[in-house]
Amino acid sequence: MATQDPTHPGKVIKGTYLDPLELTVTDAADALGVTRKTFSELINGHSGVSIHMALRLSRAFGTTAEYWLDLQQSYDLGRARKWTRLEGVKVLTKPSAA
Repeated sequence: MATQDPTHPGKVIKGTYLDPLELTVTDAADALGVTRKTFSELINGHSGVSIHMALRLSRAFGTTAEYWLDLQQSYDLGRARKWTRLEGVKVLTKPSAA
């Protein structure tokens, strides 16, 4: 069964907030107190949500910082699961009895 890759937080920002609110990247960046380049990199998936950006997004969009950090962590973990090779990792614990 194929699982869907987690969505990058930038895509959530664009689809859930920028488009419905008819905000430009420049307007949103100004409202967040960041450069247009910084915000553009985030919404285009070229950078991730930092702790500082999570706080800014939570205030601007009425969410929590944890929401944005959870989205970022889910995205990062999904990518890591796809690309991290674990064949050479040895199990160091005894299996538990089920």
